[in-house]
Amino acid sequence: MAVNGGVSGVVVFESVGSLAAGPWIYAVVALSVLLDVFLPVLPSGVLVITAGTAAAAGSGAAGQVPHEVPDILALILSAATASVLGDLVAYRLAWRGGERLDRAIARSRRLTTAQERLGDALARGGGALVVLARFAPAGRSVVSFCAGAAHRRVRDFLPWSALAGLSWAAYSVALGYYGAQWLGATWLATGVSVAALFGAGAAAAFLMRRRPVS
Repeated sequence: MAVNGGVSGVVVFESVGSLAAGPWIYAVVALSVLLDVFLPVLPSGVLVITAGTAAAAGSGAAGQVPHEVPDILALILSAATASVLGDLVAYRLAWRGGERLDRAIARSRRLTTAQERLGDALARGGGALVVLARFAPAGRSVVSFCAGAAHRRVRDFLPWSALAGLSWAAYSVALGYYGAQWLGATWLATGVSVAALFGAGAAAAFLMRRRPVS
């Protein structure tokens, strides 16, 4: 059994894990997550899942994987920290955005609605909307910019941003890691994990449209 696990780990490391080999993967993950608040098309979630898959491949390889594989805790912390930093950069830029940004938000019904709902949620001491938006496509960007543009207090926004980043990072890494554990460390496992991440995003977007979040 141990031999099979080692062979599986080596196979995946060569096909998927090689993309995430070496300590630099943490910096790549962090940079991707930080920037996708400005460029939501960046596949940061896919990268995090791939790194989690590589970690699962190495964990079962009984020392036969010839390169360093990612540590899941370090991956989670890297992705979560970068998520919060990206949120804060967007928040501060929007805070200083001035009239041009205000006009851009006013022209968009989606941004105006998001700003109003976010303001109400934070004013009531709740911020589940921030957490939910982290999973929705472009939701993180909308919430971060709207919080800054509305000059919401950072102490109201930051704790929820941290919870959102940690929740998203842990979920994404877990998808890659346990997907490989359950389905085998293959491209199929990675594909199923990515589909699950997109499914969570679709569900979050649906909930944000359908009902108010406190």
